[in-house]
Amino acid sequence: MTCRTRLRSRRGFTFIELMITLAILGVLALLAVPMAQTAVQREKEKDLRAALMEIREGLDAHKRAADQGRIVLKLGESGYPKTLEDLVQGIPDQKSPQKQMMYFLRRLPRDPMHPDRAAAPADTWGRRSYQSPPDEPAEGADVFDVYSLSEKVGLNGVPYRKW
Repeated sequence: MTCRTRLRSRRGFTFIELMITLAILGVLALLAVPMAQTAVQREKEKDLRAALMEIREGLDAHKRAADQGRIVLKLGESGYPKTLEDLVQGIPDQKSPQKQMMYFLRRLPRDPMHPDRAAAPADTWGRRSYQSPPDEPAEGADVFDVYSLSEKVGLNGVPYRKW
């Protein structure tokens, strides 16, 4: 064998070297995929917490305004909004001389755990009325609280419905 033929045969990788490289890349991919899935779930959970907090703050602000006499209430009404859309559409302020509108949310956030991206944001949430018990939330004449409709369980072991 001449020197040229030896150089030509040593230029490429052997089959074994390629297989070892592919095996190492496969193991690294197997480790990275679950970590990426957990990061995506953690981000969705963060969005769910923020959306729940935003809506609940709007509901509480509506109740405070009703307690202050800024919203007209009929006998027997709780002071919570009748629909989630009322938080965005606004309600006339009874203490304002021009009856200016009071807005409690700029936009209604959607449930990040809801599978249908085409659904209206208000339809992605479960609603609990003021009259319903906490362990069996049910819709009613008003919206006292919201919860996720997802059946999944969070990274903390608590179902999203219970957040």
